[in-house]
Amino acid sequence: MKQIRAIIAEDEYPLREHLRKELSILWPDLIICGEASDGIAALNLIKERQPEIAFLDIKMPVLSGLEVAKRAAWKCRIVFITAYDEYAVQAFENEAIDYLLKPVTRERLKKTIGRIKEQMNTTMKPSAEIAEIMEKLTNAMQKKSDCLKWVKVKYGDGIRIIPVEDIFYFKAEDKYTIVRHIDGEYLIRKTITELSDELDPEQYWRIHRSTIVNISFIAKVVRTFRGGYEIKLKGISEALTVSRAYSYLFRQM
Repeated sequence: MKQIRAIIAEDEYPLREHLRKELSILWPDLIICGEASDGIAALNLIKERQPEIAFLDIKMPVLSGLEVAKRAAWKCRIVFITAYDEYAVQAFENEAIDYLLKPVTRERLKKTIGRIKEQMNTTMKPSAEIAEIMEKLTNAMQKKSDCLKWVKVKYGDGIRIIPVEDIFYFKAEDKYTIVRHIDGEYLIRKTITELSDELDPEQYWRIHRSTIVNISFIAKVVRTFRGGYEIKLKGISEALTVSRAYSYLFRQM
């Protein structure tokens, strides 16, 4: 029986390593014949090593996963890695292409592997059908690129504009939301739900119904004696609690 080979293209090493380890557990016969951290390297791997499967992060430096898939002319089966669940579900409804939602869970990966194995015995979908799905994804990506870049806060007698990349976290407090910035705390009237819809989901994770954290500032995630998770942040002593509803984000990382 022919051995199935795959490449993994993901610009964040911890996520790439996590996916590789999970694949080795759930699909030990699968050969990972290459790894890449940007789109150009991923495209070269597909051309040179001709894998049967490519796990492609949608957002990568130089070329996006979408661009890699298009330029590779669908020489292999594609599994996109994405943080955008709201459009991914719609784009992949007909199962012509599969996706993994970040952070990748073992349960979801099992389902994807099962679908890939079934598809390996069938011919690939017509290029016109795949092109239609890609068009939906590209349009959705363009809409999603308009994420919140800054917030306005009251500062003395005036207004201060703060880049969201400098914010540790957002936390609901009564009728306001606390903005914990590198220079201190501010209050804004935007709700956590509104912020969750407007912030880049790859950079800002909702870890509690009242809290959104900037993952760039996460120093470590620790397990509490009750079996939950707590986040330690860089530069500040305050820790954030991960609620049970969002613990899946860290369970297998």
